[in-house]
Amino acid sequence: MTLTLDTLAPVLLGVYAVMSLITFVTYGADKSAAARGAWRVPESTLHLLALAGGWPGALLGQQVFRHKTRKQPFYAIFWGTAIINCVAVVWVLTAVR
Repeated sequence: MTLTLDTLAPVLLGVYAVMSLITFVTYGADKSAAARGAWRVPESTLHLLALAGGWPGALLGQQVFRHKTRKQPFYAIFWGTAIINCVAVVWVLTAVR
């Protein structure tokens, strides 16, 4: 099977949708755990999920749950993971052309 934009685009959209949903739910679970004083999701896990394509869900989760929006080092790393992910996707898409 030849890899084309027509075959790759739906796969990428699916990956982004699934990873965003997982990341959004993880942000909600972490915010809930923070409120209860329970075990928290490591920040490195949140960053890894964002890097793997879940950054749109992370961005939505940050706003909906008001979670991780004031912690400047976290926020800077988050945007770094989002930019790296976008650059990688653009690189893949231009290589497929």
